[in-house]
Amino acid sequence: MDFTLSERETYFRDRVRAFIDQEIRPRQAEHDAQAHAGERWKVIPVIEACKEKAKAAGLWNFFMPPNSGQTHVDDTFPFEGTQLTNLEYALCAEEMGKVDWASEVFNCSAPDTGNMEVFHRYGTRDQKERWLGPLMRAEIRSAFLMTEPAVASSDATNIETSMIRDGDHYVINGRKWWSSGVGDPRCKVAIVMGKTDTSAKRHAQQSMILMPMDAPGVTIERMLSVYGYDHAPHGHGEVVMKDVRVPVENVLLGEGRGFEIAQGRLGPGRIHHCMRTIGVAETAIEAMAKRLLSRVAFGKRIADHSVWEQRIAKARIDIEMTRLLCLKAADMMDKAGNKSAQLEIAMIKVAAPNMALQILDDAIQAHGGGGVSQDFHLAHAWAAMRTLRFADGPDEVHNRAIARAEFGKYGDYAAERPVR
Repeated sequence: MDFTLSERETYFRDRVRAFIDQEIRPRQAEHDAQAHAGERWKVIPVIEACKEKAKAAGLWNFFMPPNSGQTHVDDTFPFEGTQLTNLEYALCAEEMGKVDWASEVFNCSAPDTGNMEVFHRYGTRDQKERWLGPLMRAEIRSAFLMTEPAVASSDATNIETSMIRDGDHYVINGRKWWSSGVGDPRCKVAIVMGKTDTSAKRHAQQSMILMPMDAPGVTIERMLSVYGYDHAPHGHGEVVMKDVRVPVENVLLGEGRGFEIAQGRLGPGRIHHCMRTIGVAETAIEAMAKRLLSRVAFGKRIADHSVWEQRIAKARIDIEMTRLLCLKAADMMDKAGNKSAQLEIAMIKVAAPNMALQILDDAIQAHGGGGVSQDFHLAHAWAAMRTLRFADGPDEVHNRAIARAEFGKYGDYAAERPVR
């Protein structure tokens, strides 16, 4: 097994790393000042300036893998950007994860990445021209509306939003929350999952429909906080849809194809989160080590107290193990396809956020009272990572899939030895 990075993998990782070091990280204070001044839900100028430089440098739209397996008849719409393999992108995304606004600079931030992949794989030519092109050029933003407050949305068959055919339109009624991106003033379109036929088979009742955010009847009722953070300028909203009419041609793939699209979207999205999470963990262990080396307690550096040696060692071990699992999953997606890598994607989706949360928690502890303040960004990072244990399916759902696969290996044993 060869763990040596290829020339192409190294080339793009190093270019992204250098751009972040030269153009993004030095402007962190400028970004924070702009983000916290005036209206929360706005376009931040420093991000837009960095986007122009990234686009000019050819560091743009990395996330779409080559030959991404379009399922619609129209495969002629060009994708604007350098299409990396999942393995190549994993290395770049780790670098992006080290600064929380870096991924947007390269037009590689959620939920737009997943939505662009949906448009690319499943959209008609008209849908791509109207929405995918502007998204690729970062002229607009988008949202993905799936989770609902009234039901346990970890089982998506529970979703209650209705989409009723009425002539040449569908009429949408429902309530969604954790609708990421709706706070951004540039958010122009949402991909909405709901039920078009409640009499169909359980996994054929759902469809996905493109809903313009300015359609009559769409109301962003409130923006939600995460442990007190509003995650502006994009944020997560609760959206009410009351008698919203959208044209029939806004349905993606056709009625009853919602689960098929969801699986095509969520697999890559899950691992993208995990890639960035490893970068978050790297910044946390760096902050922790520097703090421990610079502070003295009880007559010696905090770093010299054995409990901290144990925590630092475990953090490094966990990062390295998690990175290898993430790269393995990405490599399997490239070589065998997303479906074949489902188990590895489930494992990394559970492992990565939990790993990062523990390292962030230790880093906060190392910083004492400062760790929970706004001065070191650790508390904000912890809150963001904690959401990933829910996003794109909670730990329990992924653990269930992993366990069922493991039990499946020993089905013959169960048949031979019945339970007494």
